[in-house]
Amino acid sequence: MKYTVSMEIALPREKAVQLLADPAHMPKWLRGLVRHEPLNGVHGQVGTKSRVVLRMGQQEFEAIETITRREPADLHGIPKESVVHFDREIVGGGMWNAVRERLTEAGPETTLWVSESEYRFSGLLMRLVGLLMPGTFRKQSRQHMLDFKAFAEEGKDVREAKD
Repeated sequence: MKYTVSMEIALPREKAVQLLADPAHMPKWLRGLVRHEPLNGVHGQVGTKSRVVLRMGQQEFEAIETITRREPADLHGIPKESVVHFDREIVGGGMWNAVRERLTEAGPETTLWVSESEYRFSGLLMRLVGLLMPGTFRKQSRQHMLDFKAFAEEGKDVREAKD
């Protein structure tokens, strides 16, 4: 299963990229995040593997995230015409997921964020979930992006939200 979700963020690209790349901010916008801890390497750097635990309702999902691409490696002074790439693979619970994030300058104070996701499932239960509920995955990706947008533009913290 593959899909793409995109949105504009009312911040200059360099600021949006800095907020997205800073692990200290992740709990503020990544709804359900219980833990994100590097197992080796440095957070956000290519090759780094991290243990990720997310809570969805009463269920916890644990996976290993591997950073597969980050360009440019130095996020300061990025030329306007450049595209910032953050790619990662997430494996766990009968699921493999590749996410390719692209951030481009849409205007002097606006960033276009495009997120491409690809999922593969193993095991009967996860294959059924992928087959019967593909919209759930897209909806969750969009929610994460909306939560980041609200955090970046307005300082909203998902931990303080009343669901």
